[in-house]
Amino acid sequence: MPDPLRVVVAEDNYLVREGLRRLLEDSGEVAVLACVGTATELLDAVRRLGPDAVLTDIRMPPTHRMEGIEAAQAIRATHPSTGVVVLSQHSEESYALALFESGSAGLGYLLKDRIGDLEDLVHALHEVCAGGSVVDPQIVDALVRRRSRGASSPLAALSPRELDVLREMALGRTNAGIERALYLSASTVEKHVNAIFTKLALPEAGVHRRVAAVLAFLENSAALD
Repeated sequence: MPDPLRVVVAEDNYLVREGLRRLLEDSGEVAVLACVGTATELLDAVRRLGPDAVLTDIRMPPTHRMEGIEAAQAIRATHPSTGVVVLSQHSEESYALALFESGSAGLGYLLKDRIGDLEDLVHALHEVCAGGSVVDPQIVDALVRRRSRGASSPLAALSPRELDVLREMALGRTNAGIERALYLSASTVEKHVNAIFTKLALPEAGVHRRVAAVLAFLENSAALD
């Protein structure tokens, strides 16, 4: 059995914080090293404990604005082996853009509704630990609805099934995971994934193409604001 993920939790609400601790530890896949209530305490805990991953609220004292995002970027800059998942009540894509503005590797953005789905939460922690990225599918759905209405949108070129595949990609799922989620064959998933990359004109090299596909929608949306 693999060693549990070593995680630090940051959330200023005590009940939510302790609820997250118990939820994660009950999974049997996570060891919570510390629970803290501020971004300053979070950065100190990461420095002292060197966790595999961090799960942090987006808003914490003192200003309750974007302390979690600022802490996430600082952690990735100084502790690149530590992945960070940011939890937010806000589905506006501007928050996700702010999180990913300096890069997407090792970062995840999930809505707090996702707390109720332990499998998704633990999957996101594993994904950022491996250097991947996770974007909540509700954010992708909002972008799909907005951007697909525009004739010049890259989304307009994607078929409904390709959009379904993109939503699964946003959760960080592998091709095999997409096959199971959408009840598709391996060859069909590969065809759709390649079509998405081609229609969005994503290069072969550089950032993970799966992450780039999701971030392309975020960037296109921001350009319209």
